[in-house]
Amino acid sequence: MENQAPERKKRVLSLIQPTAVPTIGNYFGALKNWKAMSEDYDCLFGVADLHAITVRQEPAMLRKQSTEMFALLLANGLDPEKSIVFMQSHVPQHSQLGWLLNCYTQFGEASRMTQFKDKSQKHADNINVGLFSYPTLMAADILLYQSDFVPIGADQKQHLELTRNIAERFNGIYGNVFTIPEPFIGKKGAKITSLQDPTSKMSKSDPNPKASVSVLDEPNMIMKKFKSAVTDSEACVRYADGKDGINNLMTIYSCCTGKAYEEIEKEFDGKGYGDFKVAVAEAVIAELAPVQAEYKRIITDTAYINECMAKGAERASRLAQRTLDKCMKKIGFKQI
Repeated sequence: MENQAPERKKRVLSLIQPTAVPTIGNYFGALKNWKAMSEDYDCLFGVADLHAITVRQEPAMLRKQSTEMFALLLANGLDPEKSIVFMQSHVPQHSQLGWLLNCYTQFGEASRMTQFKDKSQKHADNINVGLFSYPTLMAADILLYQSDFVPIGADQKQHLELTRNIAERFNGIYGNVFTIPEPFIGKKGAKITSLQDPTSKMSKSDPNPKASVSVLDEPNMIMKKFKSAVTDSEACVRYADGKDGINNLMTIYSCCTGKAYEEIEKEFDGKGYGDFKVAVAEAVIAELAPVQAEYKRIITDTAYINECMAKGAERASRLAQRTLDKCMKKIGFKQI
């Protein structure tokens, strides 16, 4: 009997913007799962620095934050030999396919994107064309690599739907060019909310420094932030409606320890919120310690970072060029 070729692993693409250090919300909701994902799938992980410039950036800061985010992906346990880890701007095919897809996206479709409306209100002095058309660049990011799956949060569902529409429209005209991507439904990433307003998502851009915990926060800073976390007046650690602050702390503690809510309730039965907040902070500090130690090691090794970036860009470009060539040929551009 002939040896069958091993089945190709499904491909997953995930990008993260470098505009600030990720919070523990980003970590538990996405980053922590990426390492596990890379065991089962053919993965590409990238720093979406092209997307960052829809909002005006200070050049030196953009360079610094992009490098730090790349180092953080490596520190998070992503193996650059096993997965493709790259910087978006190092792969010019993203911009090239982005332009082509602009011409296959209807103005009305792009106008309906709620994030454009939200960001236009926040940055009323800089409503640029990139801000309007960045969902087509996001479509290019995904379609360039024939991605089967894309891990997305609720706020990106609309963008993935647009990506699918563009791909189906293009395929309808030119034949089977793009893989139609599906949302990645993996191990459910936890939804972590603000420590100061537990009804809203923890955000790295929150103006209140006490509201979010960064993956690179020092242990004493983490302890301080958890001690000032908003709770309620009941002084009983239990998961219930109307206890948003405690529910959030229980979710974070569960993410760190693997304990179910019932176990957490038993563990803190008869104890006050002060004890619980300290325990949550200690669990987060312990969870982040290996990532922080590895990050400190990597960020000082410029040669290693540059080598990983170059290797990632080369591998990503090779895959991307295949798709771009196919598109250019189908549309009718003269090949040389």
